[in-house]
Amino acid sequence: MSIQPAWQLSFDFLGDKPIVVEPSGAQLTSDAGLLPIRQFDERLGLTRDFAAALHDPRTGDVDHTFEEMVRMRIYGILADYADQNDHDTLRKDPTFKLIAGRSPQDKDLASQPTLSRFENAIDIPSLWRLRDVLIDQFIASFAEPPRHLTLDIDTFDDPTHGDQQLTFFHGYYEQYQYLPRAITCAENDLLVMVCLLFGTAAAALGADDDLAYLIQRLRAVWPDVRLHIRGDSGMAVPALYEMCERCEVQYTFGLRLNPVLKRHSDDLLSQAVKQYEQTGQPQRLFCRFAYQAASWPTERLVVVKAEAHAPGTNRRAVVTNRPGASLLPQAAYDEYADRGESENRNKELKCGLQADRLSDHRFMANYFRLYLHCATLNLLVRVRSIVADPPPEDPKADLPRESLAGKERSSFFNRRRERDPLGEGHPCTWRTRLIKVAAEIIESSRRIVVRLSGNWPYLDHYRCVGVHALQHMQATALNSG
Repeated sequence: MSIQPAWQLSFDFLGDKPIVVEPSGAQLTSDAGLLPIRQFDERLGLTRDFAAALHDPRTGDVDHTFEEMVRMRIYGILADYADQNDHDTLRKDPTFKLIAGRSPQDKDLASQPTLSRFENAIDIPSLWRLRDVLIDQFIASFAEPPRHLTLDIDTFDDPTHGDQQLTFFHGYYEQYQYLPRAITCAENDLLVMVCLLFGTAAAALGADDDLAYLIQRLRAVWPDVRLHIRGDSGMAVPALYEMCERCEVQYTFGLRLNPVLKRHSDDLLSQAVKQYEQTGQPQRLFCRFAYQAASWPTERLVVVKAEAHAPGTNRRAVVTNRPGASLLPQAAYDEYADRGESENRNKELKCGLQADRLSDHRFMANYFRLYLHCATLNLLVRVRSIVADPPPEDPKADLPRESLAGKERSSFFNRRRERDPLGEGHPCTWRTRLIKVAAEIIESSRRIVVRLSGNWPYLDHYRCVGVHALQHMQATALNSG
């Protein structure tokens, strides 16, 4: 434990009464909100399983286990400490010591150089095992076998800085970068599989092999599950179509408009413009037709959306093998457009959890860092799921919430976010309303007491998450018994 030397500052802006500031000798922390999440993780086993997949080449007694360092990094990322350098200070923090399995009075946690050696020691077989850990945890997240799963595959840019392996200049993004690719599940928001590509790689590079492996793993557990794959135009390549068709999987991929597709939908766009001019109301029309590109061995169904409104016109196309898309092209397209919610998971991963900070020199070390960020996102998603409190279904509503569109859909989600700030909250919300709370930690021979301020405005959130974490632990223990 480190005790700061005595000092005192006196501020006089209050006028008649000075404000005196001095250090306290108590064990204080600013991240006590991580503790209920750590309690939930204890029963979930997310960080334990993650660490168990790693090969530790060290022999003999070690000061810092891989499990301890995994928890340091994952909980550090969750609390907005994305870099190894942050842990040179956090290694003394009593909350992080508790999270890592140490007493606040124990020796300090791993330093930045130790964490750097840890990340650079991860080998390729460990990364393959981590792939299976994500899939295993995804499968275990379902209490009952699902009948249908929608998997969204997407990439995002990850800018790099400095001399890093396999970072290249990408002309579209105009930066040196890596290109992570993620597969997420629309039903429960979990990240199921991740891949780190070199900076100028095609978005779909190796995606057919990744999806084929994932489909095999899922069908081995759930033989009857219906799978639907969605992706933007970067995934619209024959190899993915053929893989999905061979594996009997439904797919919908965005399709770039070319002169042939435009000719097929010109009449639709003209009709939308005419109706807009006549009514003054935004128009949204759909058509579908069989189409065969030069690189395709057979025809496939294409759905085109044409819009006309005050800002102008807009056309989008998708290629799909979904049953019923030929009869209900709008429903098929709208279901594809719902993948925007899965894109929010990528936004959380990149921006909220700072997965764009892959700053190690070695490519494999950065691949492992990406896995750390992904595990952090999945931990947050799982905690969100146990505290979620969505508004009840309105019995007087004309349509179920799944059918809402436009302003009605936006209004529903705004009400849901207001009512359920943690269940719908991004990382920044969880930090504000739970994680970033000061506390005094007192250790005696019998127990460790964490004292929070009774005036903290989000004290109810803390209690709610803590109670749900304990209830989940008890329910899991009963089910396993």
